[in-house]
Amino acid sequence: MPLKLLEATVSSFDGVFEKFRSEAAENKANLILFLADKDPATSLSWCPDCVRAEPVIYKKLEASSDDIALLRAYVGDRPTWRNPKHPWRVEPKFKLTGVPTLIRWDNDTVKGRLEDHEAHLENKIETLFEK
Repeated sequence: MPLKLLEATVSSFDGVFEKFRSEAAENKANLILFLADKDPATSLSWCPDCVRAEPVIYKKLEASSDDIALLRAYVGDRPTWRNPKHPWRVEPKFKLTGVPTLIRWDNDTVKGRLEDHEAHLENKIETLFEK
């Protein structure tokens, strides 16, 4: 089954998140991946943990035969993310402390999460998918 991929920035998140939520019941798993923005000069993320985790996460997603929706949410550049008042740091639903953060979203709530230090671990990603 195809992976349903949505992308959002801080400014576009609310609208994209509503679409993600409205289609959630159609999927076996609904995931939100919070990532650092790409550096325009290098086309690579400014976050080394994101660079390490993204290929592992995508490999696991592509190997799955289930209907999975992935919302990639970009937190912004480094100064934007470092602001303690960043919207996703203070949002009670997410309470982000680092990127990447991979969240399992079920029944309109967070059912599991992998923080920056573990988001690249294949066994933890598999466990999150299966919750």
